[in-house]
Amino acid sequence: MSRLLEQPVNGATYAASGVSIAAGDAAVERIKGIVASTSRPEVLGGIGGFGGLFALDTSKYTSPVLVASADGVGTKLDVARQVGRYDTVGIDLVAMLVDDLACVGAEPLFLLDYVAVGKLEPARLEELVAGIAEGCRIAHTALLGGETAEHAGVMAPDDLDVAGFAVGVVERGEELGPERVREGDVLVGFASPGLRSNGYSLARRVLVNNVGDLSAPAWDGADHSLGDELLVPSVIYAPTITALRSDLGDAVHACAHITGGGIVGNVARILTSDLDALIDMESFETPQIFFEIQRRGRVLADEMVRVFNCGLGMVVALDAGVADAAMSLARANGNSAMMVGSVRSGTGEVVLS
Repeated sequence: MSRLLEQPVNGATYAASGVSIAAGDAAVERIKGIVASTSRPEVLGGIGGFGGLFALDTSKYTSPVLVASADGVGTKLDVARQVGRYDTVGIDLVAMLVDDLACVGAEPLFLLDYVAVGKLEPARLEELVAGIAEGCRIAHTALLGGETAEHAGVMAPDDLDVAGFAVGVVERGEELGPERVREGDVLVGFASPGLRSNGYSLARRVLVNNVGDLSAPAWDGADHSLGDELLVPSVIYAPTITALRSDLGDAVHACAHITGGGIVGNVARILTSDLDALIDMESFETPQIFFEIQRRGRVLADEMVRVFNCGLGMVVALDAGVADAAMSLARANGNSAMMVGSVRSGTGEVVLS
């Protein structure tokens, strides 16, 4: 202390600047047990250190390839802020991360989160992290650590943003992707009951900014509010993709996670330049919320399929001979699955009918 200047009492403090170390300590205590509930045998130690430790099981993979992803929840968080409920957006975060890993054929291993707030409220952080932990348990993924930053004076007191980083592993040579897809493959789709975590800038502009009442019915005759509809959590598909790989092996060729870019933009990512994907839009159910967005915003159909999932959260390309087995396995894992299309010779286009 001798090198620091002596100053009179009542000077500037971190707390007076808007950052509470005590609140940070209280928040960590509240979430310790939540984080521990997601642990896997490979996790070494607990939260509170300078880094999370994970011992990769090298006996399971002879030539492991680590796969990483980063994402956030986007402006769905503004709906959560207005409703005052953060119990589902953590599940969305996990879904965005681990389902991307699954599309490469990777088993999700662990996840770290980053939360930025204007003012740290331990109860709100606990609610958010509880959702992340629930998503991790569904995905069999460890919540290995994270960071919470209080940005006083930069963010408004009720502002909150969250991002995450996930790591998975796949055996070299067993990665899924467009190079495996071939003419004659079938496309099996998994249903999404809501918007997941994509397209909310458009959805909010059409549904919230123009209406302004998240407590109103989601649509005429709905038995739940617009806020509840927009906070429906994302389905996490990664465990089903892992099960498909385990049971069907090389018959599973590629997966398209329908996020930003909608059906058209994401299915195109599993095609080579000499193949087209044909998708029958009548083969799956489109939830009412998408029609409500169209109606209130007069949004063209072409725009909808380039922004939203429209009820189709994941598309898997596989051998035609295992389609029935794949759908049965998906349903056994809790996913609504249906045949949505096929792959033919073409020019890398997604053709909707």
